[in-house]
Amino acid sequence: MAKNDLEEIEIQLLLEGIYRHYGFDFRDYALASLRRRVWNSVRAEGLSTISALQDRILHDRAALERFLLGVSVNVTAMYRDPSFYLTFRRRVVPILRTYPFIRIWHVGCSTGEEVYSMAILLQEENLYSRCRIYATDMNEEVLHQAQQGIFPLNRMREYTSNYLRAGGLRSFSEYYTAAYESAIFSASLRDHVVFSQHNLTMDGPFNEFHVILCRNVLIYFNRALQERAHSLFYDSLVMFGLLGLGQQETIAFNTHEHHYEELVRGERLYRRIA
Repeated sequence: MAKNDLEEIEIQLLLEGIYRHYGFDFRDYALASLRRRVWNSVRAEGLSTISALQDRILHDRAALERFLLGVSVNVTAMYRDPSFYLTFRRRVVPILRTYPFIRIWHVGCSTGEEVYSMAILLQEENLYSRCRIYATDMNEEVLHQAQQGIFPLNRMREYTSNYLRAGGLRSFSEYYTAAYESAIFSASLRDHVVFSQHNLTMDGPFNEFHVILCRNVLIYFNRALQERAHSLFYDSLVMFGLLGLGQQETIAFNTHEHHYEELVRGERLYRRIA
């Protein structure tokens, strides 16, 4: 048996074991990116094989928590892809003004940088008081970090630049207090945010939304899991609701492709029309 074949069997057994024992389902993640992160976990645990990692995770809940942190992709930034937020401000905000109350689902929110970005944008547009943002992630640890609203101070120069390019209306420093090496964001930005655990690979719809943002998550799924996610989004969006994806993601080539129109070409903002 070729080495790669054995490795794939070990990964499949690991993922099957995690799913059957703990209920976390990574079985339909794209193998190419998952393989690297699994091996990172093997090395971080001081082990030499994926089978040894499986044994440890199945008998040690703490090892599972470490695996979840390692295998989840938590690379994010405030106002990541500034043109997306600029387009949101110019094209989506006028639509949202027509609703008396606005529900937004931020899927896979990670440590919360983009949730705070959206809260600031909505506050500047005088919409935040009639919004509810549901920020979800499968990982409890990153959700806890998101709820704190504390980010590294050394990222503020980059975030300020992103904020200005995204059409920010004030001084970005108004939103946080610097303390030692951290930037502590205003608690008022969390007034209308509900942080909650939700597993995109397993859980179903839990509300109807006017906006769903799922950026840079689907790229780690295989085709079947992407299809599942898009069905979940479709079932959760109100008619004429808006879906925002990451720059490398698209609505094309899935069952619901023809249920949307592209709001602005190239910005991965789609409006449900059927």
